[in-house]
Amino acid sequence: MAEQETSVRVTRAAKKRAATATADEQAPTKKRVVLGELPNLSNVIVPANPGSGAGPQKPKCKTKTKKVTKSATTAAVKPACTAEKDTNSKPDDPQMCEPYVSEIYEYLHKMEVDPERRPLPVYIERVQTDINSHMRGILVDWLVEVAEEYKLVSDTLYLSVSYIDRFLSSNSLNRQKLQLLGISAMLIASKYEEISPPHVEEFCYITDNTYTKEEMVKMEADVLKSLKFEMGSPTIKTFLRRFTRVARESHKTSNLQLEFLGSYLAELSLLEYHCVKFLPSLVAASVMFVARFMIRPKMHPWSSELEINSGYKPADLKECALLIHDLYLSRRGGSLQAVREKYKQHKFKCVATMPSPPEIPASYFEDVRE
Repeated sequence: MAEQETSVRVTRAAKKRAATATADEQAPTKKRVVLGELPNLSNVIVPANPGSGAGPQKPKCKTKTKKVTKSATTAAVKPACTAEKDTNSKPDDPQMCEPYVSEIYEYLHKMEVDPERRPLPVYIERVQTDINSHMRGILVDWLVEVAEEYKLVSDTLYLSVSYIDRFLSSNSLNRQKLQLLGISAMLIASKYEEISPPHVEEFCYITDNTYTKEEMVKMEADVLKSLKFEMGSPTIKTFLRRFTRVARESHKTSNLQLEFLGSYLAELSLLEYHCVKFLPSLVAASVMFVARFMIRPKMHPWSSELEINSGYKPADLKECALLIHDLYLSRRGGSLQAVREKYKQHKFKCVATMPSPPEIPASYFEDVRE
């Protein structure tokens, strides 16, 4: 009997060791990336060989077998402020917040124009001496990769970029600290938005330990002080959810295609420094304008419903919509590939590969007549 009990214990221990070994083998790997020394030229192209030395570099990723705690879901529950009237839903559906939607978005519009929550539109020209718009684009493009790696919700990415722009609007920064600012901003946004945000050590690791935990915590504190702890600003994504729902009701097309194309164009707009001057709601409206145009080029992309719900006429969107369309056609930011590669995936219906007419007709920026 004693020998039998010993045999059982040995068998259990062996099974436990085997299970542990199997789990270690299957553990996901995390990319470790260093941005490298950022160039001073605004027209530098990212080299294919990260070890070439010149230009912005993304060194070959190292892998590490490590189990990382992630959010319980990749799509957080939408807060009440992003719900809106849906004619296809039940009239008494409380999740649509029908009795409050107009007041909610009136409040969000007031928040987005608050000077305390707005970046300086020309901060690179007036405040920064060692950072240019191309460096900013490289940083944002890399943060898209980080958000994908840790499966962060999209709101975290948009808030991160908002924090970066607001911080740089009042603080001159050395280019060697730009990646530290970016990852610290994403750390703060993760704590604000995520169910289970990555730890500080994980953010240090993904930069290939270029920065220490102490440096990151110090930068986190500097960002929070600079923003006066005003963290809950509405972003492009906040308004895009509403405009997408309104557009789906008046535009008979694939719901997922319109949603993914809108998300793709919105993330491309984050790369463009010249989009900083536009309000988040105007960028979101311009994104929906361009998305509808790409899906149905022969039909006017705007509607009276979108004009009423967004508060913008087609003429108001012209400058921003043309910028976003240029981004899609790689006339701008063509060297920045993370967003483009992300939306080439089948799970996003490969919207990054959709064809688009080279120009938006000028007549589409005239008032809607229905």
